[in-house]
Amino acid sequence: MPEIIPSDARELARRLEERREQAPVGNALLDRLDGDRAPELFRRLVAVEAQCHSAEMIAYGTMLARFPRRPAADLFIRLSRLVCDAQPKLRKCADALDMPDPFESFWPPDRETYAFNGTLSWVANQGSQASFALSSYTDMVVYFSGCSALVRRVRELRIDAPAEFIEYYDDDASDELTELALDVAQDGLVRGDDPQDALFQARLLEESIGDFWRSAANVS
Repeated sequence: MPEIIPSDARELARRLEERREQAPVGNALLDRLDGDRAPELFRRLVAVEAQCHSAEMIAYGTMLARFPRRPAADLFIRLSRLVCDAQPKLRKCADALDMPDPFESFWPPDRETYAFNGTLSWVANQGSQASFALSSYTDMVVYFSGCSALVRRVRELRIDAPAEFIEYYDDDASDELTELALDVAQDGLVRGDDPQDALFQARLLEESIGDFWRSAANVS
C-alpha cells in the first residue's frame, strides 16, 4: 500500500528532518575549505548567493500575486524584505573580497549555480501554497544551518576572512519566520493542498541547496 502522508505541516517537517538524517545533501564547501583555497571559495559563494537573490525576489512576488491572502501574503512579503535587506550586505562582502558587483554577471557558469533558482521558480509557478511554504521552511532551516557551520569551520581552521563575510554568514534562521512558514503550509493543507506534493517539492528544494554548496565549492 502507498504511504499515507498526513495533512499536517509539522509532521511533514518532521519527515523531512528524518530524510535529512538518512540521506543528507551535504555541504561540499565545508569539505573543500582550507586556508589556501578560502579566498576563491569565498568569492564563488558570494557570486552564487547573488544569483539566488534574483530568483528569490521574483519567486516571492509570484507567490504574493498567486496567494494574496493572510497568512500567506505576510510570509512572502517578509521573505522578500529579508532578501532585499541582505543585498547591500552581500555587496559589502564582494567589495571586501575584491570582487565586481555580483549582481551584474552570471557567474559561475555552472549548472549547479542555477539549480536552486530553477527549483524555486518551478515551485513558485506550479506548486501549491503548502508546497512553497514548506519549501521555504526547509530552505531557511537547511541554508542557515549550513552558513553557521561554514563560519564555525572558518574559525576552527583560523582562516582569514573579511569581517563583512563573517557578519553576513554568521546568522541563524528566525524562529518566528520558520513558524510562520509552517503556519502558511498548514493553511494551504487545510484548503486542500496535496501533502505528498508539498513533501516532494520541499525535499527537491533541499537537494538543490546541496547543488548551491557544490557550485560554491567548484565541485560538479
